[in-house]
Amino acid sequence: MSVPSNLKYTKDHEWVSINGDIATIGITDFAQGELGDIVYVEVETVDETLDREEVFGTVEAVKTVSDLFLPLSGEIIEFNESLESEPEKVNSDPYGEGWMIKLKLSDPSEIDDLLDAAAYKELIGA
Repeated sequence: MSVPSNLKYTKDHEWVSINGDIATIGITDFAQGELGDIVYVEVETVDETLDREEVFGTVEAVKTVSDLFLPLSGEIIEFNESLESEPEKVNSDPYGEGWMIKLKLSDPSEIDDLLDAAAYKELIGA
């Protein structure tokens, strides 16, 4: 199971890549493995400004539907539209082509509350 050391993580099994004031967000390799085959990703919050922990979308797998929680406050500026036709990218490449949203940060200090790779590995018992 992959846990790249250059990313930040949440207890809700999302990863965050920070580039200036833009965060790219997706679900972790662990999360996609737990969910199973992902058949649909829905994000209808583009152009909305949400607080940390608010639901920004859902991911639907064969077995279940799970809410996606925003790890940082900000404005959702982009959705990975390729997931509309190829949601399985979340399974095959969760840290690459399976990214979900890009977020313009409202409060960069919230980054300090995220887990590093070592803390996330401890959380999932890896």
